[in-house]
Amino acid sequence: MSAHAATAHATHEHHELGFVRTYIFSTDHKMISRQFLFLGLFMMILGGLLALVVRWQLAWPETAVPGLGGILTETGGILEPAQYNMAFTMHATIMIFFVVMPILAGSFGNFCIPLMIGARDMAFPFLNMLSYWVTATAGVIMLSGFFVPGGHAAAGWTSYAPLSAVPQYTGVNWGQNLWCISLFIMGIGSMMGSAVAMLLFDRTLGTSWFRPSGGGEPLLWQHLFWYFGHPEVYILILPAMGIASEILPVFSRKPIFGYHAMAYSMIAIAFLSWVVYGHHMFVSGMSPALGMAFTVTTMVIAVPSAIKTFNWLGTLWGGRIQFTVPMLNALAFVSMFVIGGLSGIFMASTPVDIYIQDTYFIVAHIHYVVFGGSIFGAFAGIYFWFPKMFGRMTNSFLGHLHFWGTFIFFNCVFFPMHIIGVGGQMRRIYNPMQYEFLQHQQHWNVFITYSALLLGLFQIPFVINFFWSLFAGRKAPLNPWNSNTLEWTAPSPPPHLNWGPTLPTVHRGPYEYSDPEAKDDFLPQTAPPLARTGARRH
Repeated sequence: MSAHAATAHATHEHHELGFVRTYIFSTDHKMISRQFLFLGLFMMILGGLLALVVRWQLAWPETAVPGLGGILTETGGILEPAQYNMAFTMHATIMIFFVVMPILAGSFGNFCIPLMIGARDMAFPFLNMLSYWVTATAGVIMLSGFFVPGGHAAAGWTSYAPLSAVPQYTGVNWGQNLWCISLFIMGIGSMMGSAVAMLLFDRTLGTSWFRPSGGGEPLLWQHLFWYFGHPEVYILILPAMGIASEILPVFSRKPIFGYHAMAYSMIAIAFLSWVVYGHHMFVSGMSPALGMAFTVTTMVIAVPSAIKTFNWLGTLWGGRIQFTVPMLNALAFVSMFVIGGLSGIFMASTPVDIYIQDTYFIVAHIHYVVFGGSIFGAFAGIYFWFPKMFGRMTNSFLGHLHFWGTFIFFNCVFFPMHIIGVGGQMRRIYNPMQYEFLQHQQHWNVFITYSALLLGLFQIPFVINFFWSLFAGRKAPLNPWNSNTLEWTAPSPPPHLNWGPTLPTVHRGPYEYSDPEAKDDFLPQTAPPLARTGARRH
């Protein structure tokens, strides 16, 4: 059978599939991408609401949280310490494992990679389908922990042992067990999956991997968790770096600056990410010599990160910048990532880290990297590829409204956390007003909470824009951004197998913008070689 006939046969078979195989148990990378995106956005709403609950308690301690009176009937909506612990634990767990990972890796990885390399689908489509349903199953199990006696996990998203290993320490039994089961399913085959299985065995089978009472070693959990967890943090940021690297050249109308340095620096970050994990454990009693080694590696990983930053700035320099909504979010990603990276330098220094460890300075840092970096990167990707993914344009006014509200109030929320962190406010604290030395900076907690409420309010334009555009937005042209990469040569949205019977032919690289010999200021990868002026010598 010829390639043309095989493609036609596969397309015909696809059209015969029913609703379940097309929209639920689909093996098409584009549908799987959409499933990951909707899962991540739904979880983002839940994680964001939990964050607002935490912020209310910190600003106005032990007062009724609006809307929780019908849930917390015994206290009239007032958050008790155990419930507060549950709220911040599940906020971070949901945002990291069920928002950033599904959207950046699951959604954009699935959608963009086959289209960008001219492939018809991901390799092993059935396994690709399973990847979504394993994640969705883990998400359902994680959410079910809210409905069991004793409440959900309350040992922090890092679940340090022995706090998480002994149910009596937190008063949580099945909530923490379901936390372990969910992450085991999600991370099956990984070190994280093995570690949470060991923790679950400590809690249910009487083993003592991490329980000192049975001869276990609590620090083993920290080693296992961060040996997985710190590379995983870079997994959260590397896709956002890739998204920014795709968007900045398009709206600067310039080739990306230092392409090879950009690519090698990304490889260097991925390699170094697993030899810096010990900086999370400087205060654990580790040898100063070992601590110095982790200090050095943490400083070294700043070098490829800085290379990427200068590459992005070089791409912008001298360009004809178009301040579209995707571009604004990409620029926000770069600027917020720089702030998060600079605050990380403080934590790389052991003497400084001893002082700021487990304070709100750390909370500010991780949010500048994960929210300011990954979430702004996700928003940039959503606005940029929405026309190709769904075949419709988003509303520019609502997009700008969402961006500026998010950008302004994000900084109002998280930048003051550096101040109160240096002032001594501990992370995971229930009531700052119980500590005399923190009372003078309580006004910052109130300011942060008002800003957080406004930050949440400005996500409403995004929700309206997303769903309105999904059904009623203007039909997207083939290439609305005049971009060069291959996905913009496919129909909007791409059909099954992406391009029909004929795959695109690649003649050039993806970043050839503003070529002086080209008629337009962009040259798609499928454009044939230009006819050079002047006679050719024979």
